[in-house]
Amino acid sequence: MNASAQENRMELFAPGHRACHGCGMALSVRHILKATGNQVAVVTPTGCLETFSSPYGYSPWRVPWIHHLFENGPSVASGVAAALDAQGRGDVRVVAIGGDGSTFDIGFAALSGMFERDDDVLYICVDNGAYMNTGGQRSGATPTYASTTTDPVGKLRPGKLQHKKDLPAIVAAHGAAYVATASVAYRKDLQKKVKRAMEFHGARYLQIDTPCPSVWGFPSDHTLEVGRLGVASGLVPLFEMEYGNVTKVRKIKPITVDKYLRGQKRFRHLFADEQGAELVAKLQQMADANIAKYGLSSQSGGQ
Repeated sequence: MNASAQENRMELFAPGHRACHGCGMALSVRHILKATGNQVAVVTPTGCLETFSSPYGYSPWRVPWIHHLFENGPSVASGVAAALDAQGRGDVRVVAIGGDGSTFDIGFAALSGMFERDDDVLYICVDNGAYMNTGGQRSGATPTYASTTTDPVGKLRPGKLQHKKDLPAIVAAHGAAYVATASVAYRKDLQKKVKRAMEFHGARYLQIDTPCPSVWGFPSDHTLEVGRLGVASGLVPLFEMEYGNVTKVRKIKPITVDKYLRGQKRFRHLFADEQGAELVAKLQQMADANIAKYGLSSQSGGQ
């Protein structure tokens, strides 16, 4: 057996699925399972991940995997954890992996309940900032001023007006033992955070920035570069929290947000006129606020 074939046999999320070229979500899941190992049961709500990994008769999952309704991922994951506990199967852990639509919006009540009960589940949100599986509709995770199919750019609207929901802070306010953010562009950091989360018991949360070439509008071979630019701009802060306190951050040498935004079709309108320039300036203020809040700049003191 050659080295490539042997590596593919060891992959817990096997190649050959139907994800779009350059899918940040598919790459994230591959590295999530590299970090967890095979003693896990995975629960996945409806969304891109469920769709491209479950054509009839085929599956890339080499661990037990359950698909369920859009809105009840945390509830199903909690039930699986309870069943394993009743069977004395403490060696098998439960990981729920949902997109931002099911996490930020449709399944938000179930997610809050899971954290209120402190069920032994690691919930991972693979966040691509919209409902990609159904055409790119806006979600609570869609960035401000991004154009979507339900918040399109027009004469009176520059895309989505609302701020992205700060879900890590909301989850942390439930008293969660571990909350972190990661990016598919930094896969070793992603794996490290998954492994750290698995050291805790109770409800835990990891949110991964997963650029989507198809709807964000960039070449499919630029996924990692777009992810790195998002982190470097400060719009995608990477940090860890334990029991509500920030314990670690990923330091950056900040770049201006336009270097991140320009390469994406969803933000193209921001570079068309003076009004767009004013909106870019507002996004820069948001990035600067993140940098100051989390102490992200490598040129400043802090963690």
